[in-house]
Amino acid sequence: MADLAEIVASNTVDVPDFPKPGILFKDLTPLFANGPVFREVVDGIAAHYGAGSFDVVAGIEARGFLIAAGIAYATGVGVVPVRKAGKLPRATHRGSYELEYGEATLEVHQDAFRPGERVLVVDDVLATGGTAATTLELVERAGGTVVGFTVLLELSFLPGRERLAPREVHALLTV
Repeated sequence: MADLAEIVASNTVDVPDFPKPGILFKDLTPLFANGPVFREVVDGIAAHYGAGSFDVVAGIEARGFLIAAGIAYATGVGVVPVRKAGKLPRATHRGSYELEYGEATLEVHQDAFRPGERVLVVDDVLATGGTAATTLELVERAGGTVVGFTVLLELSFLPGRERLAPREVHALLTV
């Protein structure tokens, strides 16, 4: 199998001063746009966990949806979206977390998971860990059992991994 860290690194574009001055944004859209590369990443994540180790994949809005859908399709399981507040049509569990300038809220349908259903949670980037921590809590409140958390890219200079401890974080590339 190909070196997934190298695949992620070589298909990521650095965008300076986005979304605000001083931020170096890691743009993964070239990875998503390249079919063979995207397939390699999806297959690599599925292989990391092994066949039958999860029942459903939860993707975090918005780029996590892309990854989750690919993994779900490749492994023959379902996919559940974890959305920004107000986007889901039925009763939800809500969780809020702090952003640098304010607060954000995520939601998942209350009936998104069967009790004890094994859930693989995926997103594109792990930074401060607020989004990830809130999502993992929401999955569990909705009855799921988190069996893994994977990101394509982890920003090691931010405290995401520490915030999620003692949970295991699987990152294809850490910078």
